[in-house]
Amino acid sequence: MARMAATPRELRRVLVVEDNVPLRAAIARLARGWGARAIEAGSAREALALLSPPPDLIISDVRLPDESAFCVFEAASLLWPKPLAVAISGKASPDEAFRLAQMGVGAYLAKPMSLEELTAAVEAVRTAPPSLDPMVSACVGQLSLHEVQDRMRHVMLHQALALTEGSRSGAARLLDVSRQAVQQILRGAPAEEPDGRVGPEHALVPEEH
Repeated sequence: MARMAATPRELRRVLVVEDNVPLRAAIARLARGWGARAIEAGSAREALALLSPPPDLIISDVRLPDESAFCVFEAASLLWPKPLAVAISGKASPDEAFRLAQMGVGAYLAKPMSLEELTAAVEAVRTAPPSLDPMVSACVGQLSLHEVQDRMRHVMLHQALALTEGSRSGAARLLDVSRQAVQQILRGAPAEEPDGRVGPEHALVPEEH
């Protein structure tokens, strides 16, 4: 199967975390210009209280008045669906940048930055496919290849369903599989082979209307 082009993530709810009020307001206006609802926080504690329901994107300064934004990004990494994340900071060490990447932060911008640079970073994060290497590498010796494949299949399907508000047809389009394959995964039946076929011993599950 040919490699799919990344589908840009829709931004409906953007969390802006910044203690500098003018900068926070400017980023919030920018997010509203993208057609998103912007919600604002001036501290890590305020941001943590605004993670439910999960935002589609978090833009956060790393240095906040109460504590660093690492706790925010770490909490966000456990959400479903997982928000996209962009970090901004006047100063970040290489170790901090590495930790941010491990938490799923897709871009890091050093202050001072322009709103055009922020927009470009957000667009890059929206269209970049996630790296699976760290997660898959961590499974070696812990899970069998079959278990990893099975878990990844189910995680990707449920993420696609979350992003399409439960639409099986929409999830199938995101995953580049048939709607019947989606139904099979949900029911625990064997999924399609990469060429779109299922084994002859497994009948296709009829589509639900």
